[in-house]
Amino acid sequence: MFQSIPHADAILLKRIKIQSMAPPAQTHRSPSPSQPSGKGEVSDLKMQLRQLAGSRAPGTDDAKRELFKKVISCMTIGIDVSSVFSEMVMCSATSDIVLKKMCYLYVGNYAKHNPDLALLTINFLQRDCKDEDPMIRGLALRSLCSLRVTNLVEYLVGPLGSGLKDSNGYVRTVASIGVLKLYHISASTCMDADFPATLKHLMLNDRDAQVVANCLCALQEIWGLEATKSEEAATERETLLSKPLIYYLLNRFKEFSEWAQCAVLELVSKYVPSDSDEIFDMMNLLEDRLQHANGAVVLATIKLFLQLTLSMADIHQQVYERIKAPLLTLVSSGGPEQSYAVLSHLHLLVMRAPYIFSADYKHFYCQYNEPFYVKKLKLEMLTAVANESNTYEIVTELCEYAANVDIPMARESIRAVGKIALQQYDVNAIVDRLLQFLEMEKDHVTAETLVLVKDLLRKYPQWSHDCIAVVGNISSKNVQEPKAKAALIWMLGEYAQDMQDAPYVLESLIENWEEENSAEVRLHLLTAVVKCFFRRPPETQKALGAALAAGINDFHQDVHDRALLYYRLLQYNVFIAERVVNPPKQAVSVFADTQSSEIKDRIFDEFNSLSVVYQKPSYMFTDKEHRGPFAFSEEIGNLSIGAESTDNVVPAQRIEANDKDLLLSTSDKEESKGSSHNDSAYNAPGYDGSLAASSQADLVSLDYKPTPNVPSATFAIDDLLGLGLPATATPPPSPPVLKLNTKAALEPNAFQQKWRQLPISISQETSINPQGVAAMTSPQTLIRHMQGHSIHCIASGGQAPNFKFFLYAQKAEEPATYLVECIVNSSSCKVQLKIKADDQSTSQAFSELFQSALSKFGFL
Repeated sequence: MFQSIPHADAILLKRIKIQSMAPPAQTHRSPSPSQPSGKGEVSDLKMQLRQLAGSRAPGTDDAKRELFKKVISCMTIGIDVSSVFSEMVMCSATSDIVLKKMCYLYVGNYAKHNPDLALLTINFLQRDCKDEDPMIRGLALRSLCSLRVTNLVEYLVGPLGSGLKDSNGYVRTVASIGVLKLYHISASTCMDADFPATLKHLMLNDRDAQVVANCLCALQEIWGLEATKSEEAATERETLLSKPLIYYLLNRFKEFSEWAQCAVLELVSKYVPSDSDEIFDMMNLLEDRLQHANGAVVLATIKLFLQLTLSMADIHQQVYERIKAPLLTLVSSGGPEQSYAVLSHLHLLVMRAPYIFSADYKHFYCQYNEPFYVKKLKLEMLTAVANESNTYEIVTELCEYAANVDIPMARESIRAVGKIALQQYDVNAIVDRLLQFLEMEKDHVTAETLVLVKDLLRKYPQWSHDCIAVVGNISSKNVQEPKAKAALIWMLGEYAQDMQDAPYVLESLIENWEEENSAEVRLHLLTAVVKCFFRRPPETQKALGAALAAGINDFHQDVHDRALLYYRLLQYNVFIAERVVNPPKQAVSVFADTQSSEIKDRIFDEFNSLSVVYQKPSYMFTDKEHRGPFAFSEEIGNLSIGAESTDNVVPAQRIEANDKDLLLSTSDKEESKGSSHNDSAYNAPGYDGSLAASSQADLVSLDYKPTPNVPSATFAIDDLLGLGLPATATPPPSPPVLKLNTKAALEPNAFQQKWRQLPISISQETSINPQGVAAMTSPQTLIRHMQGHSIHCIASGGQAPNFKFFLYAQKAEEPATYLVECIVNSSSCKVQLKIKADDQSTSQAFSELFQSALSKFGFL
């Protein structure tokens, strides 16, 4: 896998036109005239191969080639051709290298899944390892080491020992990687044969540079894994960073292939030079690698230079200046994929030292034919390099992009303009540009601009007069995106005294409360109407009463809690409420960064890796504890456990899929709607979607139309806590008890399919009792408990503090299935539930039954 493929190998692979080999599997495909379609043709192939086995007639090799091609073709499309294994082995007795390669490919594909058949290949592979042709010796040794069958390990030691001593460099190259393969099959066999010592000798003495590179990589991996078990291996691993070995590799550096140069540079980057003279010697030796045509070599060299000069501030800055030109050349010389990878590294450097790249901002202008992911990264870099001298040119260019027909590009461009404005560069001109965007009358442009204007007003309140004059002309009916609508509502509340129609716009929005699906918008609407009330009480009194009534009866827990908070504050003292809700504010000086400096430094330490492309440290996407604490069986390994689209959530529930802050269960919310107050401390007013009538006696009153479950009354603020209120109506009869099938059964594949197809019926988070958490010593304890309640687990996993369960249940009398995703966090004492059901009408009943079962375990 590490050695370069000889030219002859590449030609042969091209001739037989094999693109990829998948493990054999039974699949159902429609027959093709040029491909075998079933057992009949496989039997014919077997018979023809048997006839040609041992034949030395002229043209036999050509006939074998055609048959081998058909066998490989069958194997590629998933037809099981393991029945011709013995015939393929018999036909491999030939000097034709094309036949050898196809036979080795076939054998390697079936050996792992058929270890008994693999035993048949040992003799001919060992025989080929002694062939006169070094190409065949190398190919045979590579195939022998690729069998990966534990029972055949004893047959690898001899050929590997001979291969490491072979006179041909290609065979030694294959053998050095073969040792690593042997180590992963059986580490003890590899160490007992003393192969690492042989590899070390070859690394230091072999004349073939590719052999040296392969030995280095194999030893790094072997000693790295053995270091935790053996002090000797730990010592040997440290010798790889010794000064003599580093200098030996650097002196032979230009002999190595591009791949090997990258491996050596990665090793050298971990070496700590003794003084500055040594640093300069190494940099002078490798400086010409910055002009290399291969981007991987250039990036590896840059990483080494940056690491070497971290403690030398002046030299480190000179390195930035030196590497700028090679990076910009790579961006413009390769395809979009290479450009993105190089731009990601350049972006990291720009964020660390923007002043060095500020004069080269035109290199980051977007080209019309570039893919969006490249353009987006360039926009981020333009934002980073903007300063007093280039802001005008950059913003002018970004404004051109804002009129782009590509909507995502236009959005990103407007955001970039806003970010530059927040950096305090030439704010006057930028604000004027942003306000011009509002006049373009494009929905997406207006939406993005409103969000940015809100942030600008938070930082530059002195611009409120100019901004509000333009924003006031925008109709709320033309703003549909939640974030934009929330920004507009924020401005209506914050600057109600400057916007003449603010109370009436808010009133119209409250009238459509039930039609607003975004909890974020409803939260902003509550706050805005309270702020507006403090500034313009007579005009806002009616809207405030309706908003509080609607908010208290809202399904979303955050909206409900905020409305109740505002109501209680107003009931206690209006002036104190104003100090809490609308206190004097200071301008925002700096907006919070999405990444901490520690994470950015960690990414910089992992330069020239996927961490830079992903813009996150490697531990966030590689280590087990950060991959997600849940491991699933192979049967449902493909099960999607990410956040489902909110479009799939049942509208009647009005519970968003990403709601992580629910304080009450769904049943508690139903109680808060008013069917039965159950001796609660207060009785919330009902709300039917229309504006409440205003009371002239009180400053704010929440009159409402009676609903079937709420007594008809008019509550002033002093009465809303339910003090001295009449008794409530009789609660409705409880729904029928849901009965579950005690012998429910569901295949993993069926579970997976249903989970993907069904929408979320209920999504909620609830607190759990710490005593209940203590009862769950392992996932199995909860699984057994739930089985006793006819709720079965199909997959579980995780480790403390996070445990995840996928469970299912079925109705006793109907073929209806309930699917549950249950996440238990023992440290925060939270349980997250997602329930999907064939019968949506019974989802709530099942949810109550599920929570009841958990409560008996000691959870809820």
